[in-house]
Amino acid sequence: MPISKYSILKAKAVDSRFGSGHNPHYSIKAVDDTNEYRIAVNVQSQDKSDLEYVLISHWKHPLQDGLRELSFGLHSIPSQPGGLALDYIRANLVDPRLFVPIPMNLPGPDNDLNEKINQYVQRAMADENSVIYAFGSTWGPENMRDKVFGFLPGAGIHDIHMNQGNDHTHQGDDGVWQDGGLLFNFPKQDQWVAIFLRFQSQSWHTDDNTGHTIAIPTSGPPSDSIPLEPLGLDTLPTADRPDGLVQIIAAIVNDIHSPERETVTLLNTSNSEISLNGWMIADKKKNKMPLNGTIGPGATRTINITEPASLSNQGGIITLLDDRGLKVDGVSYTRSQARHSGWTLTF
Repeated sequence: MPISKYSILKAKAVDSRFGSGHNPHYSIKAVDDTNEYRIAVNVQSQDKSDLEYVLISHWKHPLQDGLRELSFGLHSIPSQPGGLALDYIRANLVDPRLFVPIPMNLPGPDNDLNEKINQYVQRAMADENSVIYAFGSTWGPENMRDKVFGFLPGAGIHDIHMNQGNDHTHQGDDGVWQDGGLLFNFPKQDQWVAIFLRFQSQSWHTDDNTGHTIAIPTSGPPSDSIPLEPLGLDTLPTADRPDGLVQIIAAIVNDIHSPERETVTLLNTSNSEISLNGWMIADKKKNKMPLNGTIGPGATRTINITEPASLSNQGGIITLLDDRGLKVDGVSYTRSQARHSGWTLTF
C-alpha cells in the first residue's frame, strides 16, 4: 500500500542536526504558531549506498501559488493531480537527468548531502521571513519526547524522497502523487529553492495507478524512422531509448489576440529522423493530444495544441509521451511566466 498520512508541513526552521551513521537523517526542527515538529530527511539509504539528489536554487513551478496561500502547520493532502501533491514523474518537478549520487558525509566544504541541505536550512533560520515546506509521511503526536530535539510531544514528517518505483523489498510504499521533497521560500528575494531526493534503486518509469516499476518490453512496434546508427541506438531495444531524445524547448500558452494559438516546440537531439506516430502531448489535467509525422535530425517542430489538450495561462505543465506511453520529457511554467500575451516561453 502507499505511504501513510501523506502530508505537507509549512513551518519555520529553528534548529538542525547533521545525519550520521547511527541516524542517517538530516534533522530539522520546525515550528508553526503552536506546535513543534522534526523533519527527518534521508541522507543515506538503509544499505549505506548514496542517495541521488537535485538542488535547484531558482525553482519555478505552478505549485508555488497554492503553497503561498497555505496556512502554517501540517496539512493532509490527497494523492492526486491538480492539488499540492508532488510526483517527480507526472508533475514535471525536475528533469530526472539532473539527479546525481552524493555521499552523506565527506571531508571538505559543501561536498556532501548534509552540507547541501544545511546551507539552505541555515539561511532559512537566519531569515525571519523564510518558509520551509516538507512533503512526506507524518508521525505523532507521541507521548514521548522527540529523540533528536527533545520537545514534547514528539511529532514530525519523514519519507522526504521519491516514493514510487521502489525495488521489491520496498514496493509496498509505492504510489503516485505522494513523493516527498523539501522546498524553501525566501520572499524578500522572490526565490524558491527545491531539494529532491531518490534512492539509486528506484525506477523512472512507473505505473500510473500503483506507482510500481513498469516492466518495459525489450521490443516495440515497428518504426518507420531511420535507424539511429551513428549513436548506436539501432542495436538497442526499445526499452533503452534514451529519455530526452526529443525535448520540449518552447511554448506559447497565452495569446489574448488569438486564444486558439497555443503551441509547443520540440527539438530532436539525435542525428536521425524520428517518427512521432503514436506519441502524445499531455497538459496539466492529463488530457492527451496525439501526434503524428516525423521530426528531422537536429530539427525543431512546432505543434499546434488542439483539444482535448490545452495550455493554461494560469501556470501548468506540458509532458511528452512516446508510443509506449512513457514520459520522454516534461516542463512546467508558472502563472507569472505566462502573464505576457503572445510571448514564447523557453525551457
